Amino acid sequence: MAEFKLPDLGENIETGEVISVLVAVGDSLSEDQPVVELETDKAVIEVPSSVSGTIAAIHISQGDTIAVGQAILVVDGEAAAAPSEPATAAEAPAAAAPAPAADPAPAPAIEAPAAPSSQEVVLPELGEGVDSGDVVGIMVGVGDDVVEEQGLLELEIDKGVVELPSPAAGKISALHIKEGDRATVGQLIATLEVSGAAPAPAATAPSQTPAPTPVVEPTVSEAPAQAPAQSAAAPAVAPDQPARQLVPAAPSVRRLAREIGVDVGVVKGTGPGGRISEADVKAHSKQLHETRAASGPVAASAVALPDFSKWGQIEAEPFSNVRRITAQRMVQAWTSIPHVTQFDQADVTELETFRKSHGKAVEKAGGKLTPTALILKVVGAALTKFPQFCASIDMATEQVIYKKYRHIGIAVDTKRGLLVPVIRDVDQKTVTELSVELSEMAEKTRTGRVAIDDMQGGCFTISNIGGIGGTAFTPIVNAPEVAILGVARSKTEPVHIDGQFQPRLIMPLSLSYDHRLIDGADGARFLRFICECLENPFFLAFEG
Repeated sequence: MAEFKLPDLGENIETGEVISVLVAVGDSLSEDQPVVELETDKAVIEVPSSVSGTIAAIHISQGDTIAVGQAILVVDGEAAAAPSEPATAAEAPAAAAPAPAADPAPAPAIEAPAAPSSQEVVLPELGEGVDSGDVVGIMVGVGDDVVEEQGLLELEIDKGVVELPSPAAGKISALHIKEGDRATVGQLIATLEVSGAAPAPAATAPSQTPAPTPVVEPTVSEAPAQAPAQSAAAPAVAPDQPARQLVPAAPSVRRLAREIGVDVGVVKGTGPGGRISEADVKAHSKQLHETRAASGPVAASAVALPDFSKWGQIEAEPFSNVRRITAQRMVQAWTSIPHVTQFDQADVTELETFRKSHGKAVEKAGGKLTPTALILKVVGAALTKFPQFCASIDMATEQVIYKKYRHIGIAVDTKRGLLVPVIRDVDQKTVTELSVELSEMAEKTRTGRVAIDDMQGGCFTISNIGGIGGTAFTPIVNAPEVAILGVARSKTEPVHIDGQFQPRLIMPLSLSYDHRLIDGADGARFLRFICECLENPFFLAFEG
């Protein structure tokens, strides 16, 4: 038997909420098979199994919040879990005890089937800044047979829903989470009973195989000969450490880093092998406060609320992972960036005619020619003309980082909250290509299938609420970007042209920017350039 713990999910991700458990007791679990859906602060992901075997027990359920390193399920496996173990295990006994050489014939035939090997499936790294997720669905049950890469669960992080595949084939012997739980990187998700290996390994140490032989993670193959000599508890902890290759820090250290607003990925560890301690995190935080004049609290302190039930019926609902992280980041952006918002209007009468006349051609290509697609193309050109809007500020080094690529985020309204997928290389694509990609990305985002990578690397953000309503608004800059464009609902207004009033379709635009880098005159020029391009469809025809 072996426990499967939640693996490391990424930088600063230490917990997650279980959306669903994808396996059940008795299931046969394979390597890389998803066992649980977990919602982290980035997206809903599936946590894959790193082992294979039969699930003997599940220690979590839907709605639980689990942490990196937490036991999720127990796997009852057969023989060795790692392919490299049979050869190593066979060689060790041969060298240490040559006398039993006469026993190989009967031993393999009898002991191999009775030497199950369990493999723990822990939540792996999910991406930069993602350390937990909420389980929205479990796709397997204990006792289920799973194949490698089979989905185990769906996990919701702050940027979408992702599936966690099983790392190996086998039978699920235990599930350690349930739908609704929050799982963190490194947390035990499920236990697999892996497929039996060659008979030789079973004959090498028949008296020790029941508990010591389980291989917790595929990476444990680096010390297979020592595993049988350890107690069941030792493998459950030791193999969990190599899995966190990016940041050698315990969950408690990660938690401390998040609480004080430190990116644990940039902290220099002073422990053995560069391991990061709480003292390292505190020292790094102190250094940041000494060097950053503009540093401040990430979030405002909580304010005590009155007992609202005194005045009537109430209902309390916990923050979803997406909403919680969004709230934290909005407070951080609002308190650390000196915002300025400027407004302008674009006469898009001709643009609307252009859009309707070219809409069918774009539909044939598989997309939809929306105002957002046209604005996307214009903003790509504006970022090239005004590079300070495609930059980030590094206050620690007092540098401005100019980005030579044009990746633009598009805010999408979903049931889980506001998500921002990124359209890459906007300046290198035609309006038709952007329309097709935008339609596909919006659909993936709304259905919860957008990947974490799809929501990273943005230089600028567009938030279009025109389909809902409103005349103007003040969008908050999506740090570490320095500007965001808000688009409100277009409406027909009388405009005085050539001595008379004419009905024109007017689009309200709102530009928020970081005043540390962008001055008011630059903001006005940038926004006016966008308006002029939208007012002249020839620009779009010329640009493709």
